Amino acid sequence: MKKPNPAPAPIAPTEKEQLHPRNPHRAPYDFPQLSQASPALAAFVQPNKFGNLSIDFADPAAVKALNRALLKQFYGIEHWDIPKGYLCPPIPGRADYVHYLADLLAESNGGTLPPGEDITVLDVGVGANCIYPIIGRRAYGWHFVGSDVDGVAVRAAQQIEAANPSLAGAIEARLQPARTRIFDGLIQAGEVFDLTMCNPPFHASAAEAAAGTQRKTAALGTQRGPRPTLNFGGQNNELWCEGGEAGFIRRMVQESGRRPTSAYWYTSLVSKKETLPGVYRALQTAGATDVRTIEMAQGQKKSRLVAWTFLKPQQREAWRKTRWSEARD
Repeated sequence: MKKPNPAPAPIAPTEKEQLHPRNPHRAPYDFPQLSQASPALAAFVQPNKFGNLSIDFADPAAVKALNRALLKQFYGIEHWDIPKGYLCPPIPGRADYVHYLADLLAESNGGTLPPGEDITVLDVGVGANCIYPIIGRRAYGWHFVGSDVDGVAVRAAQQIEAANPSLAGAIEARLQPARTRIFDGLIQAGEVFDLTMCNPPFHASAAEAAAGTQRKTAALGTQRGPRPTLNFGGQNNELWCEGGEAGFIRRMVQESGRRPTSAYWYTSLVSKKETLPGVYRALQTAGATDVRTIEMAQGQKKSRLVAWTFLKPQQREAWRKTRWSEARD
């Protein structure tokens, strides 16, 4: 009688060395500890094919439970929820963006990170999940305005802020009234931000977004029919827009050029490397005085953020002295 093949020996998960050095999610997920922080996660934890504890990352409910546990354990968020079908993003990669922005601020301030209470950030497309403001507030003490064209997302973000005392008064979720605009009609007269950030819609059409969903779902090995769902969800405005990522960022650059002193650094994630040449041309046309490209990675996924400013050296020095108290002291 043939003996059954033995179960594979567990393979120790490795540290995610590509993440930012200050990212608390570099270590493998400690599912027992996370389940202790958020007991609802335990129902989704089981050994994977390597014998290690994990969750089914193709299951939206499991991913949502993991996010809730991560936010509670690492950021002290007791109450977090999103409406059904809205984007439930992977937190480690989102945290990387925030930490690289902190590095950019420190570099702009002679190597010293300005005090958190002096920093105001505009998150373009805050979404119902409100992840960037949560991380930025809890990691660095920053204040946020989060904009979105979706009223449901704005209300969900407001509810997250209201339900967590640690976020009280630090996050303003604001509706962008014009769906085709980014800063126009949103930034108020005299309002300035030390940073803006954005994770722009990736696809150029609903069909392209659906095809991307199909590919990713098949890659996860969970395709069970003609209408797959993506584990992290997403509404149309979160996944696609006219012109896709390239068109969205070009519009952002153009609008930022019309208000050169409204932010010290404008920034955006750029997922597609082939988007970069068009972004650089748009920035040159708009008159950016400094452009930075910061490479990022999470596992096999390569990305980068592009930061630009229109401020001249004298204006940057004045900004530091008038807005960042450490420079004033």
